[in-house]
Amino acid sequence: MRGPRPDGSRVLAAVSTVLALIGSFVLVGAVVLVGAGPARAGENTFVEVTPNSVQAGNRVSIRASCDNTNNRQAEAQSDAFSGRVTLRPDNGFLTGSTTIPGDKPAGDYQVELRCPNGDRAQTTLTVLNMTQPSKGPATGGGGTAGGRGTGSLLLVGGVAALAVVAGFGLFGRRRAGPGS
Repeated sequence: MRGPRPDGSRVLAAVSTVLALIGSFVLVGAVVLVGAGPARAGENTFVEVTPNSVQAGNRVSIRASCDNTNNRQAEAQSDAFSGRVTLRPDNGFLTGSTTIPGDKPAGDYQVELRCPNGDRAQTTLTVLNMTQPSKGPATGGGGTAGGRGTGSLLLVGGVAALAVVAGFGLFGRRRAGPGS
């Protein structure tokens, strides 16, 4: 004798659920594929400035891409630069460098890439203008500070420390006794 048979309606419900899930995945996949249009021109156009925060008077490097025209020169322009920077082809990218003028006021500056194919891209360069101290602060230095008696005070302190160490050494040896 055989065991109980599964109810036909349960099997049919499970199969229809699986088919509904598969149909949903196919529908979502079709919407995604149809909704994705062809690649637009300028999709790979960008400009980067390294470092993107720089002290006035220092040099920055510029790396850019003009989509599929990286075999031709392009220009980068910014109020942070003194003029335009010509970017030249270099291993699949466009590269160049420039020095930020030392008297450039601190702030955020837009850097704009202008490609020969008409594409453009922008990024932000932050210029810092912090004054640098010319020498270290005159804070003194304890034992290294000049003045009357400093050298002799250090000598007396050193001799006293050696005497204390020698005394502890002799005292420790006497307590341990001879032959230890």
